[in-house]
Amino acid sequence: MEPRGRFITLEGGEGAGKSTHARHIRDWLQQRGRPVLLTREPGGSPLAEGIRELVLRDWDEGLAPQTEALLMFAARDAHLRATIRPALAAGIDVICDRFIDSSYAYQGAGKGVSIDTLHALERMTLADLQPDLTLVLDLPPDTGLARALRRGQANRFESESAAFMARVRAAFLARAAADPTRCVVIDAAVDEAAVKAAVIQTLEARL
Repeated sequence: MEPRGRFITLEGGEGAGKSTHARHIRDWLQQRGRPVLLTREPGGSPLAEGIRELVLRDWDEGLAPQTEALLMFAARDAHLRATIRPALAAGIDVICDRFIDSSYAYQGAGKGVSIDTLHALERMTLADLQPDLTLVLDLPPDTGLARALRRGQANRFESESAAFMARVRAAFLARAAADPTRCVVIDAAVDEAAVKAAVIQTLEARL
């Protein structure tokens, strides 16, 4: 029986560099002979990618916070069943760009979906699965939004208000502080090389 793979997630606001540093982590693990799967949320399986398109699209009728949360967890459930759990069971390390913390930050703190609702959806979807390591890439929201706009890949989350983004950032930091065994906060406001060095240092210490 293969030993279970390790599950690493990256969290943080818009423009924090999660996708970039997910690739750095993949390279670091592969250099050490580890099989690695790089994935993302929402998305990561054909069904979950289809739900992602629904979530990120602008709808004339709007998208209520509770509807958004349900869609996010539907995508997560599909992602876990089709991609994450099979890979971990096969001994493959999984690196995921966003995971459960983003739901608490965006739909919870950002949009007001109750913690009880999110807890219930988490229990239904994740059961006992939690990431082995979560890196929270932290930077001021205005810095992150400027980076995201330069990247030219804006979605409707990046058009949210400064107050919304501040709530999201505070939620990520609060969750990291509440679970220091799993979470490490990385200063993402510095240049990419410095962030990469901090990420690698964390991997060496934790893995």
